[in-house]
Amino acid sequence: MSRYKLIALDMDGTLLKSDKTLDPDTIRDLAKAAEQGIQAVYCSGRGIMELADYVKKLLCMRYAVCMSGALVYDLQEEKTIFSQAIAGEYVREIVETAARYDAMVHFMTEKESIARKDQVMHMADFHMGVYQPMFWKVAKGVEDMETEIRRHGEIPKVNVFFRSAQDRQEAYEALRHLPLYFAFSEETSLEMNAAGVTKESGLRALADYLGVAMADMVGIGDADNDRAMLEAVGLSVAMGNAAEDIKALCDVVTADNDHNGVGQAIRKYCLTGELA
Repeated sequence: MSRYKLIALDMDGTLLKSDKTLDPDTIRDLAKAAEQGIQAVYCSGRGIMELADYVKKLLCMRYAVCMSGALVYDLQEEKTIFSQAIAGEYVREIVETAARYDAMVHFMTEKESIARKDQVMHMADFHMGVYQPMFWKVAKGVEDMETEIRRHGEIPKVNVFFRSAQDRQEAYEALRHLPLYFAFSEETSLEMNAAGVTKESGLRALADYLGVAMADMVGIGDADNDRAMLEAVGLSVAMGNAAEDIKALCDVVTADNDHNGVGQAIRKYCLTGELA
């Protein structure tokens, strides 16, 4: 019998293969975990609308920690468990800073994925071309982001996609005084949440809701925005494709995302009860 009750899964670079599809073997291994009473939950920077295609294939996964912790959601009951947003005044400064670098701003709310329609057509310019089909499908294309700030008032999560890593670094230096949580992701992206909001804080909110201890969880991830979550769970697993600093902080390293690293970790540490 496994000591672990819940598996927190990052998506991009972890649950998903490089082509953004699910490995059938991963689906099988998650189903086996569910049969043994071990819940797997999404722990992703994505929003609800960006999970839709995968939710249909992973019926065993009921809960989602979305937008890097800004939203915790019951997919089965379509109910918000927890949410926290960035104040509009800070969002406005982010948009103004991004404009200086001709960067692409992406707003995420509980119901919408929002970006400028002209930039959605050219996401490869921001090193995000692999996500363009998803944005075509789910994103609301708008003329300008300032109007969206006025419409929403506050935004749960803001992503900015830059043309270069240097632009990202300079923009981060200009914004780091704001009371926000920052994470570098992808090749040139900057993710921002309200202060204190991380995948860890979202996972803790879900843990309280479900009555599961963090020590009884496995966390699997690959990138900077997984760091807080990986440091908080009972067993931290780095993907084989993870950044070296992420591998260094984790208890174990599994195979990469194109070779069912998630399933390998589940079979070894959840289905057999082996300890790291």
